[in-house]
Amino acid sequence: MTVAPLVANGVLLTGISGAEFGIRGFIDGWDPDTGRHLWRRYTTAGPGEPGADTWPPGDAYKNGGASTWITGSYDPDLDLVYWGTGNAGPWNPEPRGKLDNLYVASILAIRPKTGQIVWHYQATPNDPYDWDACWELILGDIKVDGQARKVVMQLNRNGFLYVLDRTNGKLLSAKPFEKISWATHVDMTTGRPVESEQGQKVRAYEWIEKWPGTRGAKNWAHAAFDPNTGLLFANTMHAARVYRLLPVEPFKAGQRYMFMEAKDPENRPADLPWGHLEAIDPMTAKPRWRMPLTDFPHWSAVLATGGGLVFTGKMTGEFIAVDADTGKTLWQFQTGSGVNSQPITWTRNGKQYITVLSGLGGLGEIVNRQKLGNVPQGGSVWTFALVD
Repeated sequence: MTVAPLVANGVLLTGISGAEFGIRGFIDGWDPDTGRHLWRRYTTAGPGEPGADTWPPGDAYKNGGASTWITGSYDPDLDLVYWGTGNAGPWNPEPRGKLDNLYVASILAIRPKTGQIVWHYQATPNDPYDWDACWELILGDIKVDGQARKVVMQLNRNGFLYVLDRTNGKLLSAKPFEKISWATHVDMTTGRPVESEQGQKVRAYEWIEKWPGTRGAKNWAHAAFDPNTGLLFANTMHAARVYRLLPVEPFKAGQRYMFMEAKDPENRPADLPWGHLEAIDPMTAKPRWRMPLTDFPHWSAVLATGGGLVFTGKMTGEFIAVDADTGKTLWQFQTGSGVNSQPITWTRNGKQYITVLSGLGGLGEIVNRQKLGNVPQGGSVWTFALVD
């Protein structure tokens, strides 16, 4: 379990990781006072469950992935929890047939008391690319065609920015916020991506250069939403991977269940940014401004404040404050180690503070060894007071 719990309407919800190992994903509901297990909602549909016809006959759904390893969001007025699901298992879809495989790479709206799925939206049916939809689900109220709508937004790993009506799951917008080669667009009538010719090539075991790369157009570093301007702020990625599927072998518990290989493209332009810190319009997916990240992408989440500042961190250790209107860096502080965490803001005795953790681990540790040289690994907590 890599996910923080979420408490919604008196129920504690937890998820699970492990889609690369052929698990069957689920979300659990617990009584927070006693620890009693209340319900389990599997995220691959089995026999007798809604969506079972999107899996072939047999046991493919039992190893179908759809892990739930990033915390969902809760709307107490609608009493709905929104939770995303991860990639399918295996990445090679051959055992899963030419079917949608619900609920992999999907956004689920769930009743916290029962685990009932009220509505769902699948971003990548049949998912042969490792396109998670488990990233953070941002709740906001924005104007759509001049009318105020309660929406849930996601900057998906597959490169599309989705805006859904969070009351009923109706798709309001799905536009690319990064370079995409695997699909041409999303059909707004069906809600389905229209795959490019790469979809046929990859299923024929051919090499393709896919945009976004295997780590996606945005990874787990959370985006932020400013309700005053209606803008999203995110650290995005701009990189391709050369990718192909491999023949599937029988499932073995505890071993990776993927069957693909990937490598970096040759002759990547030296001046091509690895990503951007950017302000994005949710309905158009167009950037208001972009800060190119020339060395490597940011793995820190983004925090937007009512004072018009955007905070995030760099792998080289700088913690920065950016003007939300222009993208100009206004302040920075060297923490001594890479920042790949979530900044938070809080108040005490009328004073506002910003806190961030510094210190590489996991993927950051790998990046550090490969690219960052001697940046220290040690962890530390930094707190800054906002001056009057």
